[in-house]
Amino acid sequence: MANTSGKGAQSLTSEYEIMRGDLVRLLYDETKDRVNYVFNKTVESFEQDEKEVLAHFSDGTSDTFDLLVGANGQGSRIRKAIHPEVPDPYRHLGLHMAYYFIPREEGDNNIRRTYLAAGGRMVMRRSHNLTETQVYFVLKDDTPETSSIHRASVDQQKEFWTQKFRGCGWQSERFLEGMKTTDNFYSQEVVQVCVDTWYKGRVVLLGDAAHCPSPFSGMGTTGSFVGAYVLAGELSRNPDNLSLALANYDKTLRPFVNEIQDVNATAIRMTIPDSHWGVAIIHWVAWLVCLLRIPTLFSRFSSEEKGGWPLPDYPELE
Repeated sequence: MANTSGKGAQSLTSEYEIMRGDLVRLLYDETKDRVNYVFNKTVESFEQDEKEVLAHFSDGTSDTFDLLVGANGQGSRIRKAIHPEVPDPYRHLGLHMAYYFIPREEGDNNIRRTYLAAGGRMVMRRSHNLTETQVYFVLKDDTPETSSIHRASVDQQKEFWTQKFRGCGWQSERFLEGMKTTDNFYSQEVVQVCVDTWYKGRVVLLGDAAHCPSPFSGMGTTGSFVGAYVLAGELSRNPDNLSLALANYDKTLRPFVNEIQDVNATAIRMTIPDSHWGVAIIHWVAWLVCLLRIPTLFSRFSSEEKGGWPLPDYPELE
């Protein structure tokens, strides 16, 4: 149950979760009359000097800007362009995920269900509206061959996940059948992005492009919003000194990023067993935790404070 009082200890389910698609629609509807949105066009390359950035787009056009913000995800080409000397900015967690939507059925309630299968496989199902159910596949695999599948076509990715999860049990066959026709499909390796600097000249990185914490942190969207707030605040505070604004953005935000990237990959991988015995042990531990009401006890005695990083105040944004 969500705890909206602002008081008391938090638990695993005490905060609201807004689905990304819903959040995008809210932001777009609120800003579309004040922001020029351009769709189906990406930055292919750019050049910059002390005065401006010249961006070249995928449709063959070009334009100049005061600042180029690379907020284009963990595989950001803008990051690669400003950090060509860093061939692999990733911390690999040895996990892979696929996400997509299928039609909701009568038995799909609002409680998330998680299923473990031998072979390092996890399946999750959740429903957040009356018509759709979201499916998550998680695979434990640290081979280069599996990492490369995310660069293949969507059809090849779907075939890969079908081969890995066919016959694994529970509702996997229903989920695989729904994957064939879904239009909302995404496959990715679970990584963290770690680079020493988030800007160069008049180009700056934001969100997952700068500091992806991985889906298992639960802080990717929060990190992006906090980063956007700090960047806007520093730009407003230093309107005539871009170099100082970007340096302060990097310096101010980095302690927060260090906190949200503090993910125990080993512990996560242990909860996705390779063997049937491993699955049985996880089930026994989960049963014991519920029997002893450990989550309730943990919530009762845990601190209200989470993290030591204070959100900075920028009166210039008011």
